[in-house]
Amino acid sequence: MAERLLDQIWESGRFPARLARALLTPFGWLYGGVVTLRNVAYDRGWLRVHPVALRTVSVGNLTVGGTGKTPVSAWLVGQLRDRAVRPAIVLRGYGGDEPLVHARLNPGVPVIVGANRVEGIARAKEGGATVAVLDDGFQHRRAFRDVDIVLLSADRFGPVRPLPAGPWREPLSALRRAGFVVVTRKSASKLRARELLQHALRFAPEASGAIVHLANDSIVDVASGQTVTITQLRDAPVLAVSAIGDPRAFESQLRSCGARVESAHYPDHHRFSPDDVGRIAARAEGKTRVICTLKDAVKLGPIWPRQAPPLWYLSQRVVVEEGSDAFEALLARLASR
Repeated sequence: MAERLLDQIWESGRFPARLARALLTPFGWLYGGVVTLRNVAYDRGWLRVHPVALRTVSVGNLTVGGTGKTPVSAWLVGQLRDRAVRPAIVLRGYGGDEPLVHARLNPGVPVIVGANRVEGIARAKEGGATVAVLDDGFQHRRAFRDVDIVLLSADRFGPVRPLPAGPWREPLSALRRAGFVVVTRKSASKLRARELLQHALRFAPEASGAIVHLANDSIVDVASGQTVTITQLRDAPVLAVSAIGDPRAFESQLRSCGARVESAHYPDHHRFSPDDVGRIAARAEGKTRVICTLKDAVKLGPIWPRQAPPLWYLSQRVVVEEGSDAFEALLARLASR
């Protein structure tokens, strides 16, 4: 409930939301000041950047959730495996869902969970990894990385207001630390993504750039693994269940397939209880499909009632629409001995 209220405060143009933002703005200034001082301390060497045991690439963002860090990180890991690299994923694991998603998307790849990324990378090396991929590591400056990939969402990009008056962890000027800027899109147009990438690269003139489409692929039965095409969603009533940073983009993806969507969204990383599941299952009666994200499927699947309608998740594929040569160069660099 609190997270939904924050979304309304951050994005609504109505007077109560504008008033709330005005009241929160001084706290945003304070937050932004602390972030700036911390970055200055790292830039000037007052805070130490620790060497790490492996070549390391970080996938992060400037805002709170909703940019596609986990699918892009998982795609990067798969690309490294295809090049005979032994990657490991290192992350804090807030909410407990990302490790499960990575285990589903890249079976056999070590997933190291912990707040201390330097220690996590060392554990990854002990386990035989040759490259570490940090999921959500841009603000974790304590650990050295060979390159920072920073994601911006074309679906969710808005005015730069620091927390708590807006969703921004850091301003766009922080992109100067990035080696690679990636604009992701779900239902936003490619033109919108290209305009945002051009704008972002003004703050990172030395960085490479790319556009990635998190495209609809299929829907998958969580229990059986059965896969059907998204064309079956045309004109179908769907209950869209999500506990992610940007539920509206997920629902827009379903609507783009022709589905008639009813929303059941929860705060990001929400831990579903049996009561939650019971309420969702009751709402699902009479719906053609109950569809969630993979991030939610790994949590809902084990507690989904057998007597309830089947639970499905929307499978996405990462499509590099622009910047494939830059990605190839990065992968070659990480794969080199």
